[in-house]
Amino acid sequence: MFGNKQIEVVPDKELLAKHAQGDPLAFPELVARHRDRMWAVALRTVGDREEAADALQDAFLSAYRAAGKFRGESAVTTWLHRIVVNACLDRLRRRTARPTVAFPDDDVLDAVAPKGADPTSAHELSLDVADALRQIPYEQRAALVLVDMMGYTVEDAARVLEVPPGTIKSRCARGRARLAPLLRHLRNRTDGHDVGPSNVDSKVRAVPRQAGPSVLEEGGSAS
Repeated sequence: MFGNKQIEVVPDKELLAKHAQGDPLAFPELVARHRDRMWAVALRTVGDREEAADALQDAFLSAYRAAGKFRGESAVTTWLHRIVVNACLDRLRRRTARPTVAFPDDDVLDAVAPKGADPTSAHELSLDVADALRQIPYEQRAALVLVDMMGYTVEDAARVLEVPPGTIKSRCARGRARLAPLLRHLRNRTDGHDVGPSNVDSKVRAVPRQAGPSVLEEGGSAS
């Protein structure tokens, strides 16, 4: 029966190899598969839409040029995430100190708002969380974005950032401790409880995660 015919999905590693060999359609397909998740990582790491867009463009250009150096020792998604995070951190390090107010994505705005809260209050809360994230060290922010906002396991985040799992745990713990005093004032707009290191991660973890297996797991389109 014609309806039972399955369309074969070319694995990521094969697409990357085809691109390195000159196939003009391979890299655009790879970008289309992973652009949304890469955008989410960039936006939440940088905290500014324009900067995130520039960082993502830099990252994909770097990936385009470096495809021939990929040795297949990790999943292509791990490789891409590492390039995106590094592009974001480079931009953050180069950014001159200037007052900016990032416009958070809708998921962040909805997630930090208490149920039944009015839109104005929700917007203020989301800006507070985004601003707090911008005030902690880059490496801690990257770890918190990957683990608490994107739902990565500690092991997956360690592979992306190329550090031991223990370092990820330490950065997350220190990052949450730094966020606690920055978010303490939110207690008067949420449930009346103080915000400390033990529950600050719940504020960040509230951002909806994409369902499915480990985001760096090989197989299918994540190979």
